[in-house]
Amino acid sequence: MIKSIIRKFIPESVISVYHYVLARFAAAIYKHPSKDMIVIGVTGTNGKSTTVQFIGKMLEHMGERVGWTSTAGFKIADKEWVNDKKMTMLGRFQTHRMLCQMRDAGCRFAIIETSSQGLIQSRHIGVQYDAAVFTNLTPEHIEAHGGFEKYKQAKERLFAALGKHKIKRINEQDIESVFVVNTDDSHAESFLSYKADNKFGFGINDLGEQRIPLLSSAPVIPTSVEFSVACTTFTLADSTFHFKPAGRFNLMNVLAAIATVRAFGKEWNEIQDAVEDLESVPGRFELIDEGQPFKVIVDYAYEPAALTALYEAIELIPHNRIIHVVGSAGGGRDVARRAVLGALAAEHDDIIIVANEDPYDEDPMQIINDVANAAAETGKQDGVNLFRILDRQEAINKAVKIAQSDDIVIITGKGSEPVMALKHGKKEPWDDRKAARQAIRLQS
Repeated sequence: MIKSIIRKFIPESVISVYHYVLARFAAAIYKHPSKDMIVIGVTGTNGKSTTVQFIGKMLEHMGERVGWTSTAGFKIADKEWVNDKKMTMLGRFQTHRMLCQMRDAGCRFAIIETSSQGLIQSRHIGVQYDAAVFTNLTPEHIEAHGGFEKYKQAKERLFAALGKHKIKRINEQDIESVFVVNTDDSHAESFLSYKADNKFGFGINDLGEQRIPLLSSAPVIPTSVEFSVACTTFTLADSTFHFKPAGRFNLMNVLAAIATVRAFGKEWNEIQDAVEDLESVPGRFELIDEGQPFKVIVDYAYEPAALTALYEAIELIPHNRIIHVVGSAGGGRDVARRAVLGALAAEHDDIIIVANEDPYDEDPMQIINDVANAAAETGKQDGVNLFRILDRQEAINKAVKIAQSDDIVIITGKGSEPVMALKHGKKEPWDDRKAARQAIRLQS
């Protein structure tokens, strides 16, 4: 609250200078740890955390020592833990401290989920990135950024920063700057327009010659793609890949990871082995199995594009009804998104239970009503197939209680997050996965 009051009286230009100087100071305090590692930044709207972990797990499978920071969790060599900070990109001192610990632990690769808010606040300054990975871009955090174009420009700052890249020499190898871009995305050209030594692409659609001239080599585009709930099968480099995490969105994430490790010289045979060893990321399309006769899925999807991708993946699973525990975050985070989520849920779900998520300083019931009212306007009826339940555990209990054989219960918005953000900066321990298991056991 104090910060928000101070910001009203200090010009944005002064705040920007403050953030920049603080970032430079943080890098100096920790003796610029990023210069001793290959640093990969992953940005975009959706799929960042999963892409970070897919890149990291694949590199580990190939014998590399790796560290990462993401919305989902942190890793320093052999130590891995859940992110309980409610921040996608850590503050400047925390980031450089983490990089310092990675370097001291012998990590050769550091992978940083790099958010638009972090880029605006210069949290990337002083981090010597070697690669920038772009997953996709959809309307998100528009109110916070003042429009979609400003949001896009914030993401592009990571790519612009690589234009000043100085070639590192690590283990007798020169490390050139690399872009890895989703060529299916309509904004790909903007991200590829910045300066880099090498530019790589990935996607599902063959876009012909339109964007290929901007790339250093042909994009990573699979053929013969077959989706199932058990496995996605596709062909690359004349080899058949079997990839366990379900859904088109996970395929896009792994293609980003494949293109990234390929950009750093990894061979196709070791890439194939690493892909086939990958598991789903916790809290991302995570199945909760306590022996119940219906499926329960916990997923981080909190905005329309991610939720649409989740519905697409659910279609791979034979099912009767979809029962959905949904909500939206407070704190002034894209208020207009709430009505879109409510309408989207009304279109796809048989039963909607709108619950508290991360209210921050807002009235949680008002957030619930913003989502539920949109669902009601789209045809859902309160007390019949639409319920407004403030207590999230109670909402999950309700979903599980009314679920029948072959139904699917989906719980979205938080994934594996271990806390709920409340007013005055308070964080309360929470885990949707634990809540789901508790609800299932309560009914058994």
